[in-house]
Amino acid sequence: MTPPDRPMPPLAADERTTLEGWLDFYRATLALKCAELSETHLRTASAAPSALTLLGLVQHLSEVERNWFRRVWAGEQVPPIYEPDADPSAPDGGFTLSERVTREDALAIWEGEIAWARANCAGRALDETVPFGAAQVSLRWIYAHMTAEYARHCGHADLLRERIDGSTGV
Repeated sequence: MTPPDRPMPPLAADERTTLEGWLDFYRATLALKCAELSETHLRTASAAPSALTLLGLVQHLSEVERNWFRRVWAGEQVPPIYEPDADPSAPDGGFTLSERVTREDALAIWEGEIAWARANCAGRALDETVPFGAAQVSLRWIYAHMTAEYARHCGHADLLRERIDGSTGV
């Protein structure tokens, strides 16, 4: 996903178009926050004492995409993408960086998981549900949750990027 492809969410559209529009807006916002930075910058934990990095956010959101749209929504039995984080409070993982995973690798994996998400949701109704633990979860809920997840992490990305090179704004 290239930064010029950052879509503005529709101002007047049906519910599905609005939900997908906001999710795509935040996906593109993360891509924009990572654009034009070196591998070193993407690996920089710029807001001490936090170890959070932009590359870690990309990896984490790859795991989150995989979890909600493949494991939960489509019922696929797919393994984690990245090694489990040492911090057990990060259940979706991906935050920990590896020298083996380059910027290009991480971005390609993330874009691939987004493509899977779109394919797995195509033609499915927002009120359709799938099992989730002892309950059911709807596609509508997953879209709303994913938008909140991305919005929160785009806020983190904004701070990290500002600390790296002073760049601000969306």
